[in-house]
Amino acid sequence: MAFTANDVKVLREMTGCGMMDCKRALTESEGDMDKAVAYLREHGLAAAQKKAGRITAEGMAYAEVFDGVGVVVEVNSETDFVAKNEMFTGFVASVAEAVATNAPQDVGALLECKYPGGETTIAEQQQEMILVIGENISVRRFVRYPSGKNVPYVHAGGKIGVIVNLEVSGISDDEAVTELGKDIAMQIAAMRPQYLDAASVEAGDLEKEKEIQFNKALEENRAKDLPEEKALMIAEKMVKGRINKFYEDVCLLNQPYVKEAQVTVAAHVQQVAKALGGTIEVKAFTRFEKGEGIEKRQDDFAAEVAKMVN
Repeated sequence: MAFTANDVKVLREMTGCGMMDCKRALTESEGDMDKAVAYLREHGLAAAQKKAGRITAEGMAYAEVFDGVGVVVEVNSETDFVAKNEMFTGFVASVAEAVATNAPQDVGALLECKYPGGETTIAEQQQEMILVIGENISVRRFVRYPSGKNVPYVHAGGKIGVIVNLEVSGISDDEAVTELGKDIAMQIAAMRPQYLDAASVEAGDLEKEKEIQFNKALEENRAKDLPEEKALMIAEKMVKGRINKFYEDVCLLNQPYVKEAQVTVAAHVQQVAKALGGTIEVKAFTRFEKGEGIEKRQDDFAAEVAKMVN
């Protein structure tokens, strides 16, 4: 019995298995859909779908440069133990390479890209990894910088991945620029800036911070028994100074440079560029921390044991 491309698509939607696995199953079952499903189950391929709903809050953040293209990705697993597996880390590196090579628009498009060095897609290789490792694995996010000088940094074996994107002109000492980029990346990993500079701060976030600081300053002034009008006037002045402190906390270029706190990151970059005889501008950065924003599953160990006994 012959089968069509649509049959492959239907089987894939039914089982969650990879395209190549579904094609093979239909070939082996001569196009019989029920037999194809049974084939996938017998070979353990459909079992991967059962793991798809499990929470993946561990894993790895990874940053690398491929032929000048900077990439930072996050791939999640269920446990930290699996995240240290060489097979898993190899998969993460290959996903990053696929991002660099294919320039996908989003994770969905990335999953349809060819897995480096093979004939399967990223999605199909991910399914294979789930089967072999025995845990749910998911590609969560990525950022790609196609131009400029990109410097990667991976902290604590994949807990944090950072890419710094620089624009460099008139400097031939690439090693020195890379060293600067690495220092900035380490600053980003440690200090968690949310924005590049004050101009990058979203208007909504700035207004919210101003409101918080104004109300805080007003309460402080009222506690000093100041007249209401004077309390309001002083609070408005206090907000200006506190917003500058807010910029120092959340904006990379406004932060004190961790290796020389007397100067800002922006001033340090200018000093290095001047010493090297050219210009350097930090254009962008991305910091991924594995599992950030994902609510981890809280297992009840006693309950799990009870289930196994009963």
